Amino acid sequence: MLTQRMTEVERAAAAGELVDVTIERGQLLISPIRRSPSDDAEALKARLYAMLPRVRITDLLVEVAAWSGFADRFVHARSGEPASDQSALMGSILADATNLGLGRMAESSRGLTLSRLRWTAEWHVRDETYLSALAAIVDCHTAHPLAQVWGPGDTSSSDGQFFRAGGQGEARADRNARYGSEPGVLFYTHVTDRFTPFHTKVIAANAGEAAHVLDGLLDHESELVIREHATDTAGAVDHVFGLCHLLGFRFAPRIRDLNERRLYSLSSLDPWPTLRQLVAGPVNVRAIEEDWDETLRLAASIRAGTVSASVMLRKLAGFPRQNPVARALREIGRIERTLFMLDWFDDPEQRRRTGSILNKGEARNALARAIFFNRLGELRDRTFENQRHRASGLTLLTAAVTLWNTVYLDRAVRHLRASGVEVLDELLAHVAPLGWEHIGLTGDYLWSEMDKPRERFRPLRLHRNGRDA
Repeated sequence: MLTQRMTEVERAAAAGELVDVTIERGQLLISPIRRSPSDDAEALKARLYAMLPRVRITDLLVEVAAWSGFADRFVHARSGEPASDQSALMGSILADATNLGLGRMAESSRGLTLSRLRWTAEWHVRDETYLSALAAIVDCHTAHPLAQVWGPGDTSSSDGQFFRAGGQGEARADRNARYGSEPGVLFYTHVTDRFTPFHTKVIAANAGEAAHVLDGLLDHESELVIREHATDTAGAVDHVFGLCHLLGFRFAPRIRDLNERRLYSLSSLDPWPTLRQLVAGPVNVRAIEEDWDETLRLAASIRAGTVSASVMLRKLAGFPRQNPVARALREIGRIERTLFMLDWFDDPEQRRRTGSILNKGEARNALARAIFFNRLGELRDRTFENQRHRASGLTLLTAAVTLWNTVYLDRAVRHLRASGVEVLDELLAHVAPLGWEHIGLTGDYLWSEMDKPRERFRPLRLHRNGRDA
């Protein structure tokens, strides 16, 4: 297959048929795809969001809990029963998500005491319950009809978002010149092509992101079936290409300075004069053959959950000499990366798709930044467990906002269509369910209405004559 693809791309390159790609004298030039939403899409977005009802973040959480059942996933550590004190549970989640902390949440919540919050957080809020609750929201969103306009649901991206550390949190933080001189950590989050985050973890600011790409693809509890995954350059290493292939994922990163990456071949370079100067040399097939069984065992152990991909990738990278399995995995990765790069040259749709899913992840990060506003957006927790809970709460709340927006955007679309307004799915694809201007994130947190079920949806914001705002 590699030889066949080299031949096909060589032929297209020699004939000048590669779209927005030129290869001359060993130099690769790819014109960036710049596709901004049309004025019609922006107008539709503004019109729909103007119709969405205003909602307090407390009410939003309660409504999403009713739709998805995520609150029932926060079971007691001993009894396995759902939390009986729903107000304290929601307050604990919101304290993590907004970086407010339990003490200040008690001060800002009518009727909630610090002791109730602490007890609920201690017995019900854990890494595994956060993961299960997030899966409930993701599955609910995936099943919503409107979500289909944003993507097939089988593509995802991951990226690290930097959060500064302050106070006691500085002791558990690192510095990375990429993010400035201040210490901090990364919340490394996986997001679907339908905008929903489905996994997050806290990693050091100076840690390599590549080792953590597969953890989110394998460790989530949702019903998602991811087939293709994108990252930026930080995740694009040969070992990840190799493991993704062995585990059944297509890895499709956006690689900066692609001209500096080399292709690899399985045979003589004579048939490919145009590509020749982009090829570093042959793949070491013997290294793959000699350690094929051990490499498969490694992949099987990761798939079974015996060991995490991030642990094994860091371990393989840490050997003082080239480990045989690491060498075999690198050679497999070189084959897969070469195939991917050839597709990148030859297929503008691949370039567009990767750019689109990465943009969705970046848009979700903007929502996360807006929500995580307390304490100047700084992590001031002295324990790693508390930092993980901050990240998990934030991810859950961004997923909840995404679901709530999706439900009410759908109602707005239905209203317009029932009124005779044509709303094209092609334009809806550019209306992300990530807006927050209509959501009250600050002020006192009121939980007194939690036990009163909402039988109907909130009314859309319309003019008195029934037309949309």
